[in-house]
Amino acid sequence: MARFSIAGLQLEVHARDNVDEICSELLSLKRRFPWLDMALVPELASYGAGVKHAEPRGGRAEQAYQAAAKEAGLWFVPGSIYEADGATVFNSAPVITPEGEIIARHRKIYPFLPYEKDVACGNSVTVFDVPDVGTFGLSICYDMWFPETTRAMACAGAEVILHPSLTNTIDRDAELAIARASAATNQCYFFDMNCAAPVGNGRSIVAGPGGEVLHQAGEAKEIMAIDVDLDLVRRIREDGWNRLGQQLKSFRDTDVDYPLYSDRKAAPFLNTLGTLKMPGDT
Repeated sequence: MARFSIAGLQLEVHARDNVDEICSELLSLKRRFPWLDMALVPELASYGAGVKHAEPRGGRAEQAYQAAAKEAGLWFVPGSIYEADGATVFNSAPVITPEGEIIARHRKIYPFLPYEKDVACGNSVTVFDVPDVGTFGLSICYDMWFPETTRAMACAGAEVILHPSLTNTIDRDAELAIARASAATNQCYFFDMNCAAPVGNGRSIVAGPGGEVLHQAGEAKEIMAIDVDLDLVRRIREDGWNRLGQQLKSFRDTDVDYPLYSDRKAAPFLNTLGTLKMPGDT
């Protein structure tokens, strides 16, 4: 089976405990659209931003989401939660099966520094398989501003990128462009799901493997239920979008090496940029 139905939930949440509401949304979603296979919620939708809400793995939120996913019979990515690992906090997104099992977690590789303070960096990209369907990648918000993250997932076989976000700033237009470019340059589906007001500014987007906009939401609460066709992704990667570029094969076949990646901290220009700090700080 290469067709698969995914619902992105652009939720109206608040800076408080939203876990029970999200579980109710998931069960309502399945009743309304019984044909759905997966649901995706925005970044930090459970409690809003703030490391004070950090929970250990297997905490209250994850347990509630596992039970809701099992009851609904859906694959579920409940956005992200601040994960307490001893004294260290990560921005972490779990992947829950229709049986209620967590099979993967992505730790945000690039916290939104210097604003997302006291959050540690993850150290690997995340891909997982949906049996008899295909390979999915998972990243979080600011991760997509670094094209290496999406390219690494595509090179690991990811055909759909699930990307929970929490954005309420004026760079949302740039993120929409990045989502489309990420889909086009990696020949994959890209689901970038943001919170609605008052926490976020919405405008979630789903882009197809040619960078085409399959749907872009407004700023209010919205459900984006979309079929993805992974056979289409495979044909495009074989022949090119509209039989044009075959980017992943060209990336594979080039003789060009990128020494920057082996020792980027020694790059002369990058070391002229100074330290990563809050603008205006001395």
